[in-house]
Order: sequence, then structure tokens, then C-alpha cells
Amino acid sequence: MFGIGLQELLIILVVALLIFGPSKLPEMARSLGRGLAEFRRASSDLRSSVMDASKNAEDEEQIEDMQIGSSDKEKREREQVSEKAALKTKEESNKE
Repeated sequence: MFGIGLQELLIILVVALLIFGPSKLPEMARSLGRGLAEFRRASSDLRSSVMDASKNAEDEEQIEDMQIGSSDKEKREREQVSEKAALKTKEESNKE
């Protein structure tokens, strides 16, 4: 925990108790706890939004790859059909 040992933590608590008094210390601890909880919540939200954005980017890349792949497949099919037609025409011309 921040490299602070038990003795240092006790000294900090005693100094805080002397400076702020026993009535203000619990209120300050509560405020600090709420602040840390809000910070954790915000960092968790940020982390999840970054993860969502990276997942969306990956999904978009996959969709793009699929679209490119399907257009390549269609192109290959058209080429095969045209090759077959060319062979058929060549065979017919050889028969004549």
C-alpha cells in the first residue's frame, strides 16, 4: 500500500487527528472514501468504454474483411464462368 508501513500510517493518523480534531476526522475519511469510490467507478467506466471501442473496431475490420472476401469470391466465380465460356467457344470453333 504505497510503500507505507504500519508505523508510518499510525504517525500520519495521529498527526491528522491532532490537526483536524476528532470531530472532523470521520467526515474527512468518509469524503476520501467517496472520492476513491467515484474514481474507481470512473476508471472502470473508462476501461469498459475503451474495451467496447476496440471490440467495435475489430468487428468492423472483420465485416470489412468478409465484404472484401465475398467480393473476391464473386470475382473468382465470374472469372471461372468467363473461362468456361471461352473454352466452350474455343471448342466450338475447333469443331468447325
